[in-house]
Formats: sequence, structure tokens, C-alpha cells
Amino acid sequence: MAVTQEQLAQRSGNRCELCKAGNGLAVYSVPQSGGYPNADVLLCQTCRDQLESPAQMDSGHWQCLSDSMWSSEPAIQVLSWRILKRLSGETWAQDLFDMLYLDSELLAWAEAGVIPDAGELIIHRDSNGVQLQAGDNVVIVKDLDVKGSSLVAKRGTVVRGISLTDNPEHIEGRVEGQRIVILTKFVKKSS
Repeated sequence: MAVTQEQLAQRSGNRCELCKAGNGLAVYSVPQSGGYPNADVLLCQTCRDQLESPAQMDSGHWQCLSDSMWSSEPAIQVLSWRILKRLSGETWAQDLFDMLYLDSELLAWAEAGVIPDAGELIIHRDSNGVQLQAGDNVVIVKDLDVKGSSLVAKRGTVVRGISLTDNPEHIEGRVEGQRIVILTKFVKKSS
């Protein structure tokens, strides 16, 4: 049974359930819940942004977990465990992580969605070193012959709505109606 934002606001006192901020609140569904009931929590924009972009995590923001990790809500316990695990290189975070106890069922849920370390994240960068995201628009900076085709992707061609691949040096996009793989060193992010 899904919990409504109003129910979460009442449960949390209309505050972020992790950092206690009172603005920009929205429902956040804890990933990899494995069908666990009540996997929704109320979080502020800052907490949601950092959970959705782990490479941008600000460890100072998460010192608030010293209070919220003791919540009786399983979803808050799981999120606290995941964040502290991700930040375990920080002494304070490791100390909190060592104190946090989860029963075997919650521990399995927490481990199913561990936030990757920055070194494990695949980051795509254009020819200028700017980070690329799925859906970005890029401009081709060199004429490119497309393998297996007579198509030549001309310099200056805008490729809209790129997709990222498992290889940080490759992106995918449509050029003249054909989906192709492009080396990131031959594109620059378009504004």
C-alpha cells in the first residue's frame, strides 16, 4: 500500500526525514526495496539531489544522520546505512556506521542498493572534460566516418538527447535518423 505525501508529512512533522529541513519536500522511494512495504520517505531537494547524484555527495550535509539513523522507520534506517556505507572513508561516518544495527531482513534490503563509490561510477566526459549526462545535446567537433555505413557525421552536427553506455569513452545518439556510437573525445556538450 503506497503512502501519500500527506501521510509522510504527518509522520515526519513536515520535515525532511533525513536532515530535518522544511523546504522542497517530496516523496522519495527507496530503491531496491524488494517489495518491502513502506519504502517511501519524505526528503528535501538537497537530500534527493545527493542521493540521485552520488558523485556530488557533500559529506558535511550527512552529519545529520547521527540523529535520523535511529528512526523507527525501516526505510530511513536503510537509507542511513547506505549513505554511511558510501561515506565510510570519513571517520565520523565510519563511527556512526559501526553503531548502526539492522536486522537481517533490513540489512539485505540495504545491501541490495548500495550507493557506489565515486571510483566505481562511470563518468562520461566530452572533449573539453565536461561531464555528460543522459539526454544532453552535444556537437560533433570532427567529421566522422560511421563504420558499416556510407554516412559521414559532419563537424558541427548537433546530436540531441544522447544515451550513455557502459564505456565512459562512448555515447550513443541519432545522426540523420541513424543511431550510432560516438567517441566522447569527438563531441562537446551543447548548451
